Amino acid sequence: MHALQSSNPLIVYLDIKSPYAFIAMEPTLKLQSELGISIDWRPLTLDIPSYLGSARKEGGKVVESNRTPEQWIRIKYAYKDARRYAERQGHMLKGTEKIWDSSIANIGILWVMEQNPGLMGSYLRATFPAFWRRELNIEEVAVVEDCLQKAEVTITGFRDFLQRDGRAKHDALQKQLHPSGIYGVPTYIIDREIFFGREHLPYIRWCLSGRSGDAPDMAYEV
Repeated sequence: MHALQSSNPLIVYLDIKSPYAFIAMEPTLKLQSELGISIDWRPLTLDIPSYLGSARKEGGKVVESNRTPEQWIRIKYAYKDARRYAERQGHMLKGTEKIWDSSIANIGILWVMEQNPGLMGSYLRATFPAFWRRELNIEEVAVVEDCLQKAEVTITGFRDFLQRDGRAKHDALQKQLHPSGIYGVPTYIIDREIFFGREHLPYIRWCLSGRSGDAPDMAYEV
């Protein structure tokens, strides 16, 4: 798997623990449905402490943190920004109380792509909203399996995939991302061209629709 190449017209990188990936989910699924295209969905498991520090809360209070005041300002704005758009979509978005290892849920993305890509929307809808309501422990294999089952994706063989081929594919892909110029989510790839952020969806639609007329500006409705 090459970070920038796919037989599908569009590659989309997501991370279940990213609020910006969450609010991009429905607009991206809508684009897929309206254009009738196949998307190559892929995981980008963010290493948040490497650029925003780490923290842990208990009962709503910070009990452990190595973040600078400037990093806290960035984190608080990111949640405020994402929350306003999640609410527009009818979703709840609560700030997380720790930095999650989302690799199991993200390897679930690879599993769905291998088993039945047509069920990816169901899997994302079974994971993202519940996680951001603080209802899912995505570090538990059984929890991710339950999400797969809710999406009607088989879980037979998932644990072996998680420990072997799936983990190997996930880790190999992560090593490619930064050298390829992919740093965050959501990231969209068309013909090796990188677009970071859901604000590019109007332009992406234009590209996938034949580039007829003038290219659109960064504005769209849910």
